[in-house]
Amino acid sequence: MLAVSGNQFTLNGQPFRILSGSMHYFRVLRACWRDRLEKMRLFGLNTVETYVAWNMHEPQPGEFHFEDGLDIVTFIETAAAVGLKVIVRPGPYICSEWDFGGLPYWLLKDPAMQVRCAYPPYLAAADRFFDALLPRLAPLMASRGGPIIAMQVENEYGSYGADKTYLQHLADGLRSHGVADFLFTSDGPRDAWLQSGTLPDVLKTVNFAFEAAEALDKLREYQPTGPLMVTEFWSGWFDHWGEPHHVSADGSASIERSVKTLDEILSCGASVNFYMFHGGTNFGFMNGANDEMGLYRADVTSYDYAAPLDEAGGFGPRFAAYRQVLGKYVDLPVLPPAPPPPSAAFGPVEITEAAGLFESLADLSRRHSSLTPLSMEMYDQDYGFLLYRTRVSGPRPQGIFQARQLHDRAQLFLDGQFHSVLERESGEEFATFDVPPQGVTLDLLVENMGRVNFGPALQDRKGILGGVTLADQFLFGWEVYPLPLSDLSRLKFTPVGAPRPHNNPTFYRGFFQVDHPVDTYLALPGWTKGVAWINGFNLGRYWARGPQQALYLPAPLLKQGLNELIIFELHGTESLKVDLRALPDLG
Repeated sequence: MLAVSGNQFTLNGQPFRILSGSMHYFRVLRACWRDRLEKMRLFGLNTVETYVAWNMHEPQPGEFHFEDGLDIVTFIETAAAVGLKVIVRPGPYICSEWDFGGLPYWLLKDPAMQVRCAYPPYLAAADRFFDALLPRLAPLMASRGGPIIAMQVENEYGSYGADKTYLQHLADGLRSHGVADFLFTSDGPRDAWLQSGTLPDVLKTVNFAFEAAEALDKLREYQPTGPLMVTEFWSGWFDHWGEPHHVSADGSASIERSVKTLDEILSCGASVNFYMFHGGTNFGFMNGANDEMGLYRADVTSYDYAAPLDEAGGFGPRFAAYRQVLGKYVDLPVLPPAPPPPSAAFGPVEITEAAGLFESLADLSRRHSSLTPLSMEMYDQDYGFLLYRTRVSGPRPQGIFQARQLHDRAQLFLDGQFHSVLERESGEEFATFDVPPQGVTLDLLVENMGRVNFGPALQDRKGILGGVTLADQFLFGWEVYPLPLSDLSRLKFTPVGAPRPHNNPTFYRGFFQVDHPVDTYLALPGWTKGVAWINGFNLGRYWARGPQQALYLPAPLLKQGLNELIIFELHGTESLKVDLRALPDLG
């Protein structure tokens, strides 16, 4: 078991420095787990750390999934098989640039919901999740001969709240399930955070990117004795849409600064976890977002994170630099010469079929009637899009139209014709138009761009939250079509010889042959914004604004033979072609 002896950790009675790397099983295809874990061991690490994504394991209340890519037990057993110990951070909140910080959407159906505190319905839901998860992990604890050496209580709680009753409830829950061999908290190195996010009988750790000495000195103020642990050494960073990718933006100077920080951490004898060692991908609609003082920014699909091991499992520019520092303090395994992960440019894929969104509503959705537009969660919808439709009488002179508290981005159509884009990010919730004598049918196609995963704006319901007004008059009487796009099998595609008119949301389909499946990247030059599926698997969002210009397509998603590609394009494309490339394009 992991224990504390003076200012160091011991494992089974022997001195043990935790050298760990973050890798999330839910961001990496199951078929790739072992490859990434073996590379982690060869890097010189002895431990892997993972969060647990509650929203994936309990997509609906009481409906639990621990199979296939959510088989956390097999992930942990695979880590043990390659020689790694395991740290589990079960939440229930995880942040992680993951939708809603890993909390399930259905919590937000309660209009009085308060998360991450001792609000009884939230505690009851979290307890039910722990009741399903923790008995699976208990046999894998180090005290029973397993690889799990430590568990985290919540996650950076001090940066959110100060409800010690809530924190203690979670710690007691871990203990009651037999998984509390060794508990810890992690917070940023600030007074308020370390005061509010910690418990007296639980080891305190800190998270940071730079200024190691100052951060560890602050930790010592609140924990005068015991081992020093950096639970998150931010070894890279994540990207928002419209920003430069952090590998190219950082450049070598930033890597040198990170290398210096890592050396500072190790030189003082501290344990460390690289966040991230391997980031993986926000497949589907799972990316999170940030909202800082009302400024909303959604994360991209790639979670490459400028990590030592890149999105496809290759050695990034930080791999050798960090490993060289590590080698000053521990004996490293021999790193065999290895070619980069195989990838292929399968070339252009012709798009041959199309199905318009508006013509396909009956195949994709069930209509709801609402007096006012309600949030996505109130229609029992988790992710994707919502179409709100109403009829406005005329004539009316030009007036200001407003989708109040729009979360997050909408396309406005009048009598089926595109009018304008409204969006939360820019604050442009407004449009102006007049209504002809015969009236007009108004459609708003709203995209959930990702729920906020950090900070006070965490309870981020999606859709239109504050009603719709025209000339300050509320519009009532709506048809609402939830569009989670979780099943596209009923779409009726027809041949298409040219791109459909711009701003006419359309599903496009093409097929391509693969003889030998290997990794590739789906590039969409000339396309604007949307979502892509390969053989029914949602690869995630694309957007011409970048920085990400190609979606990672791992080999296990490809079939030997014929493969199906579906693209939901919101605005328009210049050509009916996409390109499968051998290299990513992250801007």
